Amino acid sequence: MWKTRNNVSIESWRLGITYFIVIALAIIFVIRLYNLQIVQGAEYEIRADDNRFTNVSVPAPRGVIYDRNGFQLVRNIPAFNIVITPAFLPDSEAEIEAIYQYLSDLTGIPIDQEGEKAARCVPGRGIRQLVDEGSSISPYDEWAVACDVDESVARIVNEIMMDMPGVGIEILPVRDYTTGDLTASFIGYLGPISEFNIDFYESLGFEAGRDKVGYAGIEGIYQDLLAGRNGQKVIEEDVAGQLLREVGTVTQPTPGSNLRLTIDTRLQSAAETALERRMEFINRSAADVRTPVGVVIAMNPQTGEILAMVSLPTYENNRLARFIPELYYRQLEADERGKPLINHAISDRHPPGSTFKLVTAIGALQEGVITPTRTLFDPGKITIENKYFPNDPGKAKDFVCWKRDGHEDVDFIHGIAFSCNVYFYKIGGGFPGEIEEGGLGIDRIGLYAKALGYGNRLGIDLPAESGGLIPTRDWKRRTQGENWSTGDTYNATTGQGYVLATPLQVLTSIATIANGGRVMWPHMVKEVLDGEGNVISSIEPCVLWDITDNIKTPAEDIGANCTSIPESVRPEFLESPDLFVEPWVIQKTQEGMLAVVTEGTAEDYAQLEAISSAGKTGTGEFCDEVARDKGLCEPGNWPTHSWYAAYAPYENPEIAVVAFVYNGGEGAVTAGPIVRQVLEAYFAFKSIDTARQP
Repeated sequence: MWKTRNNVSIESWRLGITYFIVIALAIIFVIRLYNLQIVQGAEYEIRADDNRFTNVSVPAPRGVIYDRNGFQLVRNIPAFNIVITPAFLPDSEAEIEAIYQYLSDLTGIPIDQEGEKAARCVPGRGIRQLVDEGSSISPYDEWAVACDVDESVARIVNEIMMDMPGVGIEILPVRDYTTGDLTASFIGYLGPISEFNIDFYESLGFEAGRDKVGYAGIEGIYQDLLAGRNGQKVIEEDVAGQLLREVGTVTQPTPGSNLRLTIDTRLQSAAETALERRMEFINRSAADVRTPVGVVIAMNPQTGEILAMVSLPTYENNRLARFIPELYYRQLEADERGKPLINHAISDRHPPGSTFKLVTAIGALQEGVITPTRTLFDPGKITIENKYFPNDPGKAKDFVCWKRDGHEDVDFIHGIAFSCNVYFYKIGGGFPGEIEEGGLGIDRIGLYAKALGYGNRLGIDLPAESGGLIPTRDWKRRTQGENWSTGDTYNATTGQGYVLATPLQVLTSIATIANGGRVMWPHMVKEVLDGEGNVISSIEPCVLWDITDNIKTPAEDIGANCTSIPESVRPEFLESPDLFVEPWVIQKTQEGMLAVVTEGTAEDYAQLEAISSAGKTGTGEFCDEVARDKGLCEPGNWPTHSWYAAYAPYENPEIAVVAFVYNGGEGAVTAGPIVRQVLEAYFAFKSIDTARQP
């Protein structure tokens, strides 16, 4: 037994237990320290460094975009945000309130306004709520309380920041679309990284919540080139998140490449003006929004370069540059007739009407169904008996020409010039006593249609291109549950019935005829540039195939020489058409198109004064949901879309243009003048450019 200084007795066994516990704890602590510092030391050092050091992404400057003449379509400009670092605010509540009041008076942002937490810079909450959120999450981070303020406001704040601790100015680059809605349909816009794509973009070095990516148009399809690659630096922070220092080597960001487009902004503006005025005239005359949609596309038929692309209605992409306003975006989505977010030039499918007759013309002439000089009689209508009820006139069906009293005797050139329906019915689907064995027939019509660019995506370097529709016998059985009929063929020969095409496909067919048979890859980008304006790479013209070369291109070789085509838009052709068109056939078709302008359906509407041109009018009957709801789908009197496509000069084509006006009526009357004005503008600009050259 042990006694203490105060003669208190302590039993020895109790003292032994105490020593044992102390020694055991010491051993445990030693083992634990050894485990933490020696065995797991490296692992915990890494964890500590992870807490102490942070990898920070350094944003890369996004590439800018020019038109073919060097005019800047897209640039980066500074946007100014007023930010508050909660940890640096004064200790005095009165001083904080004074700062809040001053910023509220200066920017119009309320001091107190409750609201749901949202993405950065989305309006709806007050200054106090934004700062309180930041203080609770990361007090040493800058929290934006007023975004995209005017530069003059930013300068005022910058001058008095010394008297307002915690307040600062954040400068961020944002897109400025200098031509706005004029080019929005193909330029597109940027948006935040969505939850759906966050893993993909973060794997590429992007930072969700800060970086934006292309959502549409050129901004979307050339995202990889324009975005560049973010840099990286490492910073050391304390436990509260306050920056202490930068450590290690900074990986500098790689700026995005710049793009020079094939577009001529002057021609783009002229085309939009011509289309817009024509649509306004139609709607004003009808005292209603009769035509909500219109398209103009201009192309160099020798290269496939798109010189202008107008899609109306459109949208103002500058309103989407800072953030995407929910109200404005919902307004765009709610326009079910106009669908301004859709590029109607490449995504809409419509009956091409008589512009499609050129397919039938080339096929019938090449296959020997008709000769250039042979005439067929057009009485104004022909009647097709029902083969199952040959003796029942009530089962027969009339197919009429647009000229109800007929064109009488018509040859190949004038069949095209006058757009004679009966002539094309006969050569396309046959007629007893004149064109036997079913004429060209739907199978060969489909073959020649695809040869000229219909029925598949052409691979233009823009997203959401549609493939159109060239119907087949099997397609009708599968989708309609019916066999193909002669009437279906008659409708197809004139671009009606089940045939659907995009304006780009109609233009490509015209351009193919204009250049002598080469189906060119349509494209929007001409050159890729570095930051100094030096050419990194040029987008060379590409022949997808030539219908006059009598060589079938294997599927894997189609567009193989087009190494610059982005993978995301490569043409979807499975194989090139297995056919051959004699050059003289194309020449005769060109002569017919010349006659359209000089003496045919476009004579009074589309002739140029000093330059020869060739074209084809089209009036496509339709009955969609809108027309049906308005009671416009009357048998024999359906509403019509207006088409006109032309190229010039006739002898050496430099430009091909198509105009499409939804529910625009007769093609020559509505679309013809639009194309004429675009062609006139093109040659006027060419004269100006030539005069400026030394």
